[in-house]
Amino acid sequence: MIVVTTPTGQIGREVLNGLLAAPDHTGGIRVIARDPDRLPARVRERVEVVRGSHADPATLKEACEGADRVFWLVPPSNQVPSIEGHFRAFTDPLREVIADQGIARVVSVSTLGRGVAKNAGLISASLAMDEGIMATGVHYRALCPPFLMENLLRQTEPIRTAGVISLSAEEDRVLRTCATRDIGAEAARLLLDATWTGQADVPTVGPDDLSPAGMAAVIGEVLGRTVRMQRSTSAEDKAMMLRYGASEAWAQGLADMVDALDEQGFYGAVAPSTPDVAPTGFRQWCEEVLRPAVAR
Repeated sequence: MIVVTTPTGQIGREVLNGLLAAPDHTGGIRVIARDPDRLPARVRERVEVVRGSHADPATLKEACEGADRVFWLVPPSNQVPSIEGHFRAFTDPLREVIADQGIARVVSVSTLGRGVAKNAGLISASLAMDEGIMATGVHYRALCPPFLMENLLRQTEPIRTAGVISLSAEEDRVLRTCATRDIGAEAARLLLDATWTGQADVPTVGPDDLSPAGMAAVIGEVLGRTVRMQRSTSAEDKAMMLRYGASEAWAQGLADMVDALDEQGFYGAVAPSTPDVAPTGFRQWCEEVLRPAVAR
């Protein structure tokens, strides 16, 4: 039995689609969903659904009964009073379930930066989550993406109206990227394989070595117009988050992440992975995902 968290989320739904598409998977799939109605009917027909949050120990225990593999992702929540507390609220119940119910393998979504990132807000909290889970001794794979291409979908309006993308990164320094569908595909592959052992990071880095300015140029070429990159600061990002209702802790955590990425550069330090891990190139993603979104 495989348990999937965040099955309606950006990455979780890709994981679930990959599992359901596997022709040779004979085990069951169980999902934890706050709102099962958000699951497509075709999915609800083929999986077991446990309603609730995977931060709730009783819900997680119910979902993991008889399961041996778990896909794990801590969902973002910009209202929380503490980022570290938010990650612990999810991770502590998982640690208990691993100890009590015999979960053999966990595949999680983490981040690049282990051993490098310091005082990095959301990134530091994610890496601490990994350490807490690994301390249980469970077989573990942490998928470690850099900048998600899908982050740019939040900027469709300024791209459409002003020809601008805004990023808090140096214009000419390489910023590695990854498409969420590649993270989902790799997670599904690992979940379907009951033979791997031990604990390891799996960098999910796309094949490009573009800088933010280079990304803007590719977007412009795909859209057939001029698109430029405009650099923002961590203070501006924090102020924007606060205007949109984020808690002080979440906004500061985002600012700390931005500063760490800028000062420590760990989203540009890893060479592109093999195509077997993260095959989607940035231009391909722009053609298939961003251009239709901008055109809406």
